[in-house]
Amino acid sequence: MTTSPTEASRFWDDHHTSRRPAAEPPANVRLVEVVSALEPGRALDLGCGDGGDALWLARRGWRVTAADISAVALARLAGRARDLGLADRITGERHDLAATFPAGPFDLVSAHYLHTNFPLPRDHVLRRAAEALAPGGRLLVVEHGSVAPWSWNQDPDAHPAEPQVPSLDPAMWTVERADALSRRATGPGGQTADVVDHLLLIHRTP
Repeated sequence: MTTSPTEASRFWDDHHTSRRPAAEPPANVRLVEVVSALEPGRALDLGCGDGGDALWLARRGWRVTAADISAVALARLAGRARDLGLADRITGERHDLAATFPAGPFDLVSAHYLHTNFPLPRDHVLRRAAEALAPGGRLLVVEHGSVAPWSWNQDPDAHPAEPQVPSLDPAMWTVERADALSRRATGPGGQTADVVDHLLLIHRTP
């Protein structure tokens, strides 16, 4: 298990370098389901990866800060944004979320599948995310609730049975949703499987 920021950065740079980038990376299903009804504003995409969520948000009028530990992922996203005429709506920032965090405020913070092979203080990161919300803003957290056949971690106990709510002051933040949702997913090799997503939607008091 890697532990240092340098090792973690190198791991994810190697991960992205070893994969052929998708010409049009898709947005995550749960993001589309939840955010389509929201008015565009300023968004933070935590762990942006290939950039499908950031591009989807930008196309719909959001101004997006895309954060990732991988310089390779951020460079690829910047190139796609330029090609699509969205460069003025997406700003990439390199962060090791265990140590640094993008400056807010944001109307939406989206954290999809922040699973990694090195220690990440989940509760601390999600508290920072909630604190970065503007009044009335929302934090959307989606995590794996099951192990897919293509998952790098095949430990059946790797994920909790229910969504894990971070410790937050209920006077300032309200949990609007804490759901375990099933869907049919397609893996990188085209294989399919039924998987579970844990979805949290947290609203900051206006």
